[in-house]
Amino acid sequence: MNRPTPDNRLLLAAAFATVYVVWGSTYLAIRVAVETLPPFGMAAGRFLIAGFLMLAIARVRGVPWPTRPQWRDAAVSGGLMLAGGNGLVSWAEQSVSSGLAALIVATVPAWFALFDWLRPGGNRPSAITLAGIAVGFAGVALLLSGRPALGHGMQYTVGGLLAMVLSTAAWAAGSIYSKHGQRPESPMMGTAIQMSCGGLVLAVIAAGRGELGTFVAGSVSSRSWTAWAYLVVVGSFIAFNAFTYMLRHASPATVSTYAFVNPVVAVFLGGLVLDETITPRMVSAMVVIVSGVALITLGPFVWSRLVAATSRTERV
Repeated sequence: MNRPTPDNRLLLAAAFATVYVVWGSTYLAIRVAVETLPPFGMAAGRFLIAGFLMLAIARVRGVPWPTRPQWRDAAVSGGLMLAGGNGLVSWAEQSVSSGLAALIVATVPAWFALFDWLRPGGNRPSAITLAGIAVGFAGVALLLSGRPALGHGMQYTVGGLLAMVLSTAAWAAGSIYSKHGQRPESPMMGTAIQMSCGGLVLAVIAAGRGELGTFVAGSVSSRSWTAWAYLVVVGSFIAFNAFTYMLRHASPATVSTYAFVNPVVAVFLGGLVLDETITPRMVSAMVVIVSGVALITLGPFVWSRLVAATSRTERV
């Protein structure tokens, strides 16, 4: 990791602001897009276009063509993360408010820690991480302990809720597979083939559900088209490159702060733009979930620093 210099600190701050706001706003954009666009077809178009664009740019820059094992692993991880993860989010947001969806997705680090533990040769979570997992899921339980609210200020339906929970598990499983699978050295090429493969899986699902055969472009509202274009250009392409820059120029603990900010941004935007109901229960659950995520992602880092500081003090 390269430490930021005075010349690139402004660019790094812009990258953080982009990921904080843009990835937090994608839940709102998805919610608007699926008002008149079929969910799996919408997601397929989003990732196919963004993926092929990144693939073309990477090739123009001289990045080698991926190997067959790299394509294979990208198909598995892309299928889980984008088709199983994002595709289910897109479908669920037909009946789940964008803010609520973002809060449930915020529990992905908990699933990630669990799957990383359960995989062959996995890493046993620390006590702090286990506490974070328990706190995060307790927040979800608190969030969903009230009655579903439909219509104006819609919260969720049971089917949408189950899809959201499955989406978080699928995204975490795909992330674990991608982490330990074969990937191109170029981050852009790796994401390009992952998006392309995920987009193809989504297209197959959309075709199987009859979305492509019944799609009529003239029936799509201008605001759904605008939201979809935002997801393609800003949500997938621009935000990804900002995130890649963050990974190269900031510590992992600092980068992980986006997981705390995104759900807060999503809840705020859902209430502001779509007039989604923000209840005291949602605010309380958000605090609990974000606290759990903080324990999972930052807890071990902070604890190791405290132990190191204590050891130095004892040696003095």
